[in-house]
Amino acid sequence: MVTAFALVAVVSALSTGALAFREARTGVLQQSQDSVIRQFRTSVDVVAAHTPLTPSQFQLQAAVNEVLQANQAQGWRVMATYGSLRASAPIEDFDKLGPELRRSVRTRRAAVFQRVNVGGRPYLVVGLPVTYDSGEGTEARLTGLVMYLVVPQDTEQAYVQAIVSAIEHATLVALGLAVVLALLAASGVLRPVRELRRATRRMAEGHLDVRLTVNGSDELADLSRSFNDTAVALERSVAELRRLEAQARRFVADVSHELRTPLAAMSAVTDVLDEDAAHLDRETGDALRLISKGTSRLSGLVEDLMEISRFDAGAAELNLDEMDLAESAQRTLASRGWLGQVETHLPRPGVLRTRVDPRRLDVVVANLVGNALRHGAPPVRLTMGVREERAGMEWAVIEVTDCGPGMSEDAMPHIFERFYKASSARTRSDSSGLGLAITAENVYLHGGRISAANVPQGGAAFTVELPLHRDSAAGADAAGVK
Repeated sequence: MVTAFALVAVVSALSTGALAFREARTGVLQQSQDSVIRQFRTSVDVVAAHTPLTPSQFQLQAAVNEVLQANQAQGWRVMATYGSLRASAPIEDFDKLGPELRRSVRTRRAAVFQRVNVGGRPYLVVGLPVTYDSGEGTEARLTGLVMYLVVPQDTEQAYVQAIVSAIEHATLVALGLAVVLALLAASGVLRPVRELRRATRRMAEGHLDVRLTVNGSDELADLSRSFNDTAVALERSVAELRRLEAQARRFVADVSHELRTPLAAMSAVTDVLDEDAAHLDRETGDALRLISKGTSRLSGLVEDLMEISRFDAGAAELNLDEMDLAESAQRTLASRGWLGQVETHLPRPGVLRTRVDPRRLDVVVANLVGNALRHGAPPVRLTMGVREERAGMEWAVIEVTDCGPGMSEDAMPHIFERFYKASSARTRSDSSGLGLAITAENVYLHGGRISAANVPQGGAAFTVELPLHRDSAAGADAAGVK
């Protein structure tokens, strides 16, 4: 905007200077031209009064000399023609008379003029036909006598140059003032715009209490007032949303906590009844197994809700311990009976060691492998390795892949959201929709990264990267992941 204001000021100043020069130049030349033509006509009228209608060469030269003598100080050059006769003074070649002017003056009864430039000098060339009246009420007739005048316009040219110089100086001064005024005006306009931009950025950073100072009653002031009103409304809405969110989290935490005790009792009872289910009749046994399964599912959901509540409350803590990641993964698979269902590509024992929370790492691996077994297709692969970045940072990489249908493009951005299920067929599945969300929170708690993608050959791939402290690693020949 500052550039635009400056350009407008420059263009305005230059345009004004150009118009002023054109008008001044036209005025100087027009005034000189009118004065010369008027003086020349007066002199020719005096001479024509006693010059015969059919002058001789001598009379033609005398007329020229008389006109020239009457205007000696003007630097005039005069020529007269009548038929084939020609007279001039001072004697020189009148090459400044163009053919167009000669043709025009023979047919017109008024003076004809033309400005020419010869050898870098400007001249005014005038052609004046001599006429006579044959009687009252009749039109003047041409006598055939034509008087020509050539006048150098050095003085006028000097005036024009002086005007150009004056206009240049005036334009420079005006241009400087215009630029200064334009910058001041632009600064006055841009100041509230910059304040609005800073306020918008602060609001985007979460500072919803930012407000603008409103000065004046112009459009920018209206914009500032609108921004303040919007900020007030947004702050109220966000505060209300945060209040409702906090209330919802407290409700979930309280409900989960209250359900935990009776569910523990129910689980204990169903465990006892499960032992006697084989001795009961078929219908009673099926009902008992259904209750046991539902209780177990509800217990898992409550545990997941309790875990999410701890993350929301900022109460989740890491209990770090130095351990071998490959051995931890093997224990996770073995404890759930998945060793025969999962292909593993793990480094040798003792190679990949770092400090992690064993329980949370178990949850991460179990959730990813369980998700692949439930929703993917065999073979399911678990791979571990090391990835080194350019900055020298090393990451322990855990990758779980399957050969199922993969994930839709619509589901990809929401895959780690709470209670999100990628398809409607999964809404009635045993999963709570919290497994991947809890996995991501555990990874973030370790300062790691998690991502999901589709494998080009088919299937889904989940990749977890955890910071690896090489000073705690037992070796440097860990298998890399590509």
